[in-house]
Amino acid sequence: MPSSDTSDLTHRFQADSANRALQLVGERWTMLILRETFFGVRRYGQFARNLSIPRPTLSARLRKLVDSGLLDRVQYANGPDRFEYRLTDAGRELFGAIVVLMRWGDTHLAGPEGPPIVLTHDVCGQVTRPHLTCDVCGEQVTARNVTPTRGPGFLEAEPPARDTNGRRVRR
Repeated sequence: MPSSDTSDLTHRFQADSANRALQLVGERWTMLILRETFFGVRRYGQFARNLSIPRPTLSARLRKLVDSGLLDRVQYANGPDRFEYRLTDAGRELFGAIVVLMRWGDTHLAGPEGPPIVLTHDVCGQVTRPHLTCDVCGEQVTARNVTPTRGPGFLEAEPPARDTNGRRVRR
């Protein structure tokens, strides 16, 4: 039978943090709205114009982002009341996820002319291709140099049933 430590971790549970995050922000329009906010878009009309998103979809996604605490809805004018959407601290923390997706798209999906948007680092003035680094040692983090282990929030769940050869069986 396989080692329970790693096989339990590869089995996806509802309590998994990646699963919960994707339930909140994993839909295409939601990620594009967040991308727009990182690039300075704040107003409903700007989102609608930039994304060519159906207005009912935009309203629903903005409401979800506000309700989940990723955006604040802030009034900026009266008569009629007008609002803009600003990233919260939790929303700003998703910047890395957007950048990683952009970098992957630039590497694997951009045309021969190159990426449609580049990021210029304000501190040094150079175009940058940000990457993940370890917060302890500063080395780059990749799928090949990390090992998932149980964290303090790991929920014990019944592992999938297996036959005598270690293959999963239906219950």
